[in-house]
Amino acid sequence: MCGIIGYIGHRPAVPILLEGLKRLEYRGYDSAGIAYIQQGKLKVIKSEGKISILEEKVFSNDPLHTTIGLGHTRWATHGVPNEKNAHPHMDLSGNICVVHNGIIENYTKIKESLKAKGIDFRSDTDTEVLVHLISEEYSKTQDPLTSIRYCLKQVQGSYAIGVMFSDRPKELWAAKHSSPLIVGIGVGENFIGSDVPAFLPYTKDVIFLEDEEIARLTTEHVDVYSLNTGDKIKKQIKTIPWDISLAQKGGYKHFMLKEIMEQPRVIFDALAGRVNYKTKRILLNELNDLGIPDKIHIVACGTSFHAGFWGKYLFESLAKIPVEVDIASEFRYRDPLIRKDDLVVVISQSGETADTLAGLRMAKEMGSKVVGICNVVGSSVARESDKVLYTQAGPEISVASTKAMCSQMVVILLMALYFAEKKNLMEPDKHNQLIMGLKDLPNILEKELPKTREIAKELSVMYSFARSFFYLGRGLNYPLALEGALKLKEISYIHAEGYAAGEMKHGPIALIDPEFPSFVIATKDHLFDKVVSNIKEIQARKGPIICLTNPDVKVSANHIWQVPDLGGILTSFLILPALQLFAYETAVYLGKDVDQPRNLAKSVTVE
Repeated sequence: MCGIIGYIGHRPAVPILLEGLKRLEYRGYDSAGIAYIQQGKLKVIKSEGKISILEEKVFSNDPLHTTIGLGHTRWATHGVPNEKNAHPHMDLSGNICVVHNGIIENYTKIKESLKAKGIDFRSDTDTEVLVHLISEEYSKTQDPLTSIRYCLKQVQGSYAIGVMFSDRPKELWAAKHSSPLIVGIGVGENFIGSDVPAFLPYTKDVIFLEDEEIARLTTEHVDVYSLNTGDKIKKQIKTIPWDISLAQKGGYKHFMLKEIMEQPRVIFDALAGRVNYKTKRILLNELNDLGIPDKIHIVACGTSFHAGFWGKYLFESLAKIPVEVDIASEFRYRDPLIRKDDLVVVISQSGETADTLAGLRMAKEMGSKVVGICNVVGSSVARESDKVLYTQAGPEISVASTKAMCSQMVVILLMALYFAEKKNLMEPDKHNQLIMGLKDLPNILEKELPKTREIAKELSVMYSFARSFFYLGRGLNYPLALEGALKLKEISYIHAEGYAAGEMKHGPIALIDPEFPSFVIATKDHLFDKVVSNIKEIQARKGPIICLTNPDVKVSANHIWQVPDLGGILTSFLILPALQLFAYETAVYLGKDVDQPRNLAKSVTVE
């Protein structure tokens, strides 16, 4: 949600800023802009719409080889998406500019106070109060650190900001609170970014800014200060284990397709070092001193919530641990009952999801241990959890999450098996079969994905007429039905709802007619006959059905789609990409913007 890139160094800054903004497009945006210092003056160029529009404006201005600059992609919160509300924002003197991710909650009060002092606002954004507050203090002190501290002590809410002063062309400033911002450490150059891919081609060495920290970047140094005291803070440089090739399309038409097809490697990487296939044991050393919880609370949003919901079935069936699963935005406000021997598991691909982080912090305040499941090394979830299990999926660029859920499911399954082993609950044959099935899973999926895509492509054309869809499943397949519906609606814009199949007759079945298809997951498990009964109820009302099932089962539907039966749990890892590919191919056939669907942001870092 919004993207920041900043550069100071020895290269031409403008191409780096534009390249960085393109690498942040997946976060979602509706306008963009850059600022740079040229011959002692700040130059700001911004536009509504795609970065390509901004790029045309930039190069028509023929920027000189400036070596310092800021770039921003905006996802509108305060003020409609247009050029005047795009970032960067400048003070009235034209000496200071600011880019900002987040929301300033008390901006109205601050704005009225500044207007009473004669400040004329040029936008409708909350961000503009920041640049005027900094300017107000800078006119008195001529000190950037003092001015930024003065500003940020007055605001409430969340922010990640980049700041430039035209009379200080060898300094770039940044600060954060409850919104991600990372400093990239290069050789003779340094960067700021709201996410690692912004500067990944140039460096993998980073400093993770904590809340209420301010950074000063020059070409050779990065100094970090406390917002509260102004004192310098010693920071550790960490290395991100991502390869730039993982953040590129690699010949695929869309990042989403690439990331779906990467899932065999994702499973292999998530298992690496965590399973001893010789002894058939799970190795999650991160959890060794946690003990066995009396109860698990899973907290997440969107696709991560569906992964957690899927995990509920595993923790309860394999490890016999009761589980509550909460949407993070509900958990943080519902006054949950968490006991001292409970465990809270928070799940977030980015590790920066605002509601999930708020739930994490609330759980810790209540005295609970927290395990974070996330993909981004050094993210807020990773830093603030008592223990962290990295999913090791590599950068996920498409807004619609795919391989992230796959990797989360692997880690959740390993956790459930880990606790089951600790409690000596699983029958040895079943346990060993599952462990060896995990070992074979990447190769099986690698072989199945091309066939799965071809079927998805055929069916997407046949069902592209639909304006609404039901996705139905029972047991482990119910969370997957929810995820299938989410994928279809977020990238094809076809309305879709996921239901527990048994709930159809409790109201939703009223919508079924020949123009209203259902996508039913009916795998060979103990609930198969129940799902077949639900299918017959739909057929009696002439509703078209796609049935995703296994070979050697008897079921009737308009279109039968078969995936191998891997024995219950592991079959989920074949169902998931089938659902993803059906949504993908439908969106492609309908001509939608697959990687950047309208109104959506990759990482929701504001409430």
